[in-house]
Amino acid sequence: MLHSARAVLPGHTTTLGFTFKPSYYPSTNTASSFTFYMDQPNLILKMKPKQFQHPHLSCQALPQDAVPQRNDELPVHGLSEMVVGVLGGGQLGRMLCQAASQMGIKVMVLDPQENCPASSLSYHHMVGSFDDSATVEKFAKRCGVLTFEIEHVDVATLEKLEKQGVECQPKASTIRIIQDKYLQKVHFSQHGIPLPEFMQIEDLEGVKKAGGLFGYPLMIKSRRLAYDGRGNAIAKSEEELPSAVDALGGFRRGLYVEKWAPFVKELAVIVVKGRDNYVLCYPVVETIHRDSICHTIKAPADVKCKIRDHATEVASNAVNSLKGAGVFAVELFLTKDGQILLNGVAPRPHNSGHHTIESCYTSQYENHLRAVVGLPLGDPSMKTPAAVMYNVLGEEEGELGFQLAHQLIKRALTIPGATFHWYDKPEMRKQRKMGHITIVGPSLGNIESNLAIIVEGKRLNDKTAVAPRVSIIMGSDSDLPVMKSAAETLEMFGVSHEVLIVSAHRTPEFMFSYAKSADKRGIQVIIAGAGSAAHLPGMVAALTPLPVIGVPVRASTLNGIDSLLSIVQMPRGIPVATVAINNATNAALLAVRVLGVSDENLRSRMRQYQEEEKEIVLRKGDKLENHGWESYLNND
Repeated sequence: MLHSARAVLPGHTTTLGFTFKPSYYPSTNTASSFTFYMDQPNLILKMKPKQFQHPHLSCQALPQDAVPQRNDELPVHGLSEMVVGVLGGGQLGRMLCQAASQMGIKVMVLDPQENCPASSLSYHHMVGSFDDSATVEKFAKRCGVLTFEIEHVDVATLEKLEKQGVECQPKASTIRIIQDKYLQKVHFSQHGIPLPEFMQIEDLEGVKKAGGLFGYPLMIKSRRLAYDGRGNAIAKSEEELPSAVDALGGFRRGLYVEKWAPFVKELAVIVVKGRDNYVLCYPVVETIHRDSICHTIKAPADVKCKIRDHATEVASNAVNSLKGAGVFAVELFLTKDGQILLNGVAPRPHNSGHHTIESCYTSQYENHLRAVVGLPLGDPSMKTPAAVMYNVLGEEEGELGFQLAHQLIKRALTIPGATFHWYDKPEMRKQRKMGHITIVGPSLGNIESNLAIIVEGKRLNDKTAVAPRVSIIMGSDSDLPVMKSAAETLEMFGVSHEVLIVSAHRTPEFMFSYAKSADKRGIQVIIAGAGSAAHLPGMVAALTPLPVIGVPVRASTLNGIDSLLSIVQMPRGIPVATVAINNATNAALLAVRVLGVSDENLRSRMRQYQEEEKEIVLRKGDKLENHGWESYLNND
């Protein structure tokens, strides 16, 4: 085990940081010596344990080849022996290291901060600037492939390294395009990707011309070093143009303008591309920003299927126009008239893909590593119906900010399906990303209710924590004596459910809102009981994509035949399943079987139920055979 320490040598004022590893006698398990690995690679020290009792630190210098091999220098024999070098050691690098550890892949990071978030989890952390040419070249010599957690790096050096045979994924040419947002827009425009209109500006006259052409509000952007809202300014009129330009540092910074996109939602697609140019797309998500900083991610995005397909197509085409392997985050605008416009692309894992760690079969971080080292790509589809990612931002400076964040963490730990990620940043600042929370669950509605408990401190209750999977509805309380059998059966199988009165005739507005929102609340099956005209099952089935099971309820006339015929005689395209008159038990059993298609626990319970029913019948048969029919009837 490696331990960390610091020491001051006699006669010196400089503090040295080092790690040490004790060597043990096999028979006594006592330390025989300590090997020190200094921050300076050529200074390696070894000392005997008794020397620790000396008032001064006494060390013996040894040549490099005399030091036992470190554990982390031994072969890992993971999925790839290639060492992955990451330029940047922030939270994205940290989560790359976490994914790498599960795959047995070594990840080295280059970051100027000694205690950057990725430092403690990486195979090796080289302290230095990823924008310094000499440092990047030195770092690259120790890696099999270079990749990025931030695109603001020294591209000229990357291009030089590529000519020398160093592997960069994605390619340096892609980083050069992405670094300059104006060049990025030009590139995608040349490849037919739909974009907001844009133009370069060099002086006040140019920006006024753009305002006259595009109208107001006008979005003014920095070409470089723009992220998390930095580098954007909005001018609502021509009079605001000078102040907006000044806020971005003036024209010397390099600016361009975009026509305001009247979006109704901001969407994002994580795309992963392999070395063979094979592309996979994660489900489309909705990104919600506050003060131009990502606040919440909802997966999947609550948009029509054709919008999802179009967004995925735009994202895939954009990434296919870029060179190199890895994960790319494509940010999009959805406009009022249904257009999808590209906002920007990040050539790396992204905030909009954090949820994939818990919600998808393969996280964006694992897939990024797979892509850059040349492994087969993993399945990006979601393994849970819905997920929400919430960024934990600094609310206050310093210690108070940490205390507020910790209160949030404690509330998150009480929520089913919630996972907390802490980035281990040493300094708390307002609006700084300190961590994130991902909640998975049966529906976005259920998850958002649980998120409110975390963020707003609302009390946790069973109704919020566990969403009903089956909804039992009836037109009147007079149907309850029949419909209670459905509730009892679902309770026997441990299926969460709700029981509501929803009248197609007396409360049509409520029926409409109920049916339209049922799937968003996490309902998976609806059991609708109705008598006489029995319009309820069919009306609900016409409004929801969920399966509806109709229960004909016997009324005072016609013995329920009217209800049965009304339910089964639905027009083509409006399917409603049904059961025997008054047989709500079978409706519940059918609902359990529908849920059991994707729930092994329920399938197992159903098999057990069938065995128990079989045993009941066999016992009755034995009794009848052994005691005769007269005794059987008399005993009953």
